Amino acid sequence: MKKIQRPLGIGALVLLMIGMYLVIQAPADFQQGNSVRILFIHVPSAKMALLTYIVLTISSIMFLWKRNETADIIADAAAPVGAAFTAVTLATGSIWGKPMWGTWWAWDARLTSMLVLLIIYMGLMALRNAMDDPQKGARATAVLAIIGAVDLPIIHFSVTWWRTLHQPPSFQGSKGGIHIAGPLLTPLLVMAVAFILLGAYLVTLKSREVAAQRDLAAKDADAAMEELHD
Repeated sequence: MKKIQRPLGIGALVLLMIGMYLVIQAPADFQQGNSVRILFIHVPSAKMALLTYIVLTISSIMFLWKRNETADIIADAAAPVGAAFTAVTLATGSIWGKPMWGTWWAWDARLTSMLVLLIIYMGLMALRNAMDDPQKGARATAVLAIIGAVDLPIIHFSVTWWRTLHQPPSFQGSKGGIHIAGPLLTPLLVMAVAFILLGAYLVTLKSREVAAQRDLAAKDADAAMEELHD
């Protein structure tokens, strides 16, 4: 992980700088005005909130299946990173919603399911920290993470399953529709790639921290056992 951490960090920084330059240079939207610039942070953050949870879920499955500690370390590291992206999504969405919808918050299906995702992230961190036995904590959080993955399709399809205040998806996937003008699409794509690299960098950085903390805790435990035997 150490080998890829620096390239990820440099790549994220460079693309963020390019992306922010393109965001500043982009024209104002004919309906949203300059409020549209908030979406260049909001949309990539939302995508990363979901992508990070997918990584967390896959890592949790691998841990329960293979008892792979590296998978548990990644799951442990992904939770705070995903929570941060989710919090940024909700905050920027609220800032954008005030001038566009006339309110900071609405119990809309998309907004509410996104809030549930933040609660799940926070719950995973709280549950792991509350368990005295690290192995029991790892298993419990892995099970909860897998159950919590049910929220992902609800978030993704909420704007098509229900009539919501949130606008329909800008990318229609297999239907081929992209409802974003070209001058706004380029900075959005650059920012999206920058956030992917940023998320990978943060998970890598946090994973190394978690691994170091576990190594230190194991050494402290061994030292304590040696003192008892002396």
